Amino acid sequence: MKDKAYVVGVGMVPFQKPGKSESYDVMATAATRSALADAGLAYDKVEQAYVGYVYGDSTCGQRALYHVGMTGIPVLNVNNNCSTGSSALFLARQAVESGAVECALALGFEQMQPGAIGAMFTDRVSPFAAFDEETDDLVGNPDIPLALRYFGGAGKAHMEEFGTPLETFAKIRAKSSRHAAKNPVALFRQEVTADDVMAAQVVWPGVMTKLMACPPTCGAAAAIVCSKAFADKHGLDSSVRIAAQAMTTDGPETFNAHDMREVVGFSMAKRAADQVYEAAGIGPKDVDVVELHDCFAHNELITYEALGLCARGDAAKFVDDGDNTYGGKYVTNPSGGLLSKGHPLGATGLAQCTELVQQLRGQADARQVDGARLALQHNLGLGGACVTTLYEKV
Repeated sequence: MKDKAYVVGVGMVPFQKPGKSESYDVMATAATRSALADAGLAYDKVEQAYVGYVYGDSTCGQRALYHVGMTGIPVLNVNNNCSTGSSALFLARQAVESGAVECALALGFEQMQPGAIGAMFTDRVSPFAAFDEETDDLVGNPDIPLALRYFGGAGKAHMEEFGTPLETFAKIRAKSSRHAAKNPVALFRQEVTADDVMAAQVVWPGVMTKLMACPPTCGAAAAIVCSKAFADKHGLDSSVRIAAQAMTTDGPETFNAHDMREVVGFSMAKRAADQVYEAAGIGPKDVDVVELHDCFAHNELITYEALGLCARGDAAKFVDDGDNTYGGKYVTNPSGGLLSKGHPLGATGLAQCTELVQQLRGQADARQVDGARLALQHNLGLGGACVTTLYEKV
């Protein structure tokens, strides 16, 4: 049996609106130093670094880490759309579990621009060309930004099949705001009600209001993973380990099913979750707290079903019953999630990691989930990649 990787240090900076943050390298340096301080470890003990970002020139990872130290270690830059941060963590964990290194750093950051996400290179074929074509065929509405059509279209498909009311998505956003109100590093900390969400600017009639979408965000987060022997040798807190982790990419159903839920990765996410449950020898019912990829309230809803938190078609009842929050079956996105905490693409997966490690350590303050022992993370990027991670308190 392979040795597990332990998360011994986490850190992040408060998320900000575009134009309000420090430069990407300053944010990344601060997040790295925060994770090192949390671990009680010097940078020269780190043997490899995996650094994730989506918007930036090559070797931004080196630029960020050279402020922390120039120790000559391998620095690998990672770009996997919105699952970039977790992809960096996946590689760091893999390096430790394989025995290639004893200690690795995963760092993610993003310095975003205002407005809807768009292509940066328009002189070549887009990696989303097939996704865009399928989206055009299934939902039309070319005047609406593509990201909204992807995930709004997935929510619309759920509404049409199961009669899910638009108000359900509003309730999800309201829940996220209640959680974020207790998170000092969240971008939006003002509570909103479901009625507020419904009354917000309509961006797709009958499908989405503006408050159902996450905002462009700037930020950085980091995690230090190591072997148990390394943690013991250096006197580090080894109370949280990665019990299982899986990464999946798109299967044929993404385009063959002609279903917007598949276009945005439903089965990709389900496969990753199923692999994690099988590897850990548990089921969804054993999980206490979840950080999942709620770039839109619609994606949170379909992800409940992909992760097995509820049965197919039961997501609206799951929300109405309060099973997605404190006092229910699973506390989902206690951080406020992408909807309220913000979504700096490269940092998101490591911010989720930070939240869940703090939950399992009992350090989440007003957001603390009582008795949390198993924490599930889901981080998805279109194009596509999904990383699902199970953390265990030991």
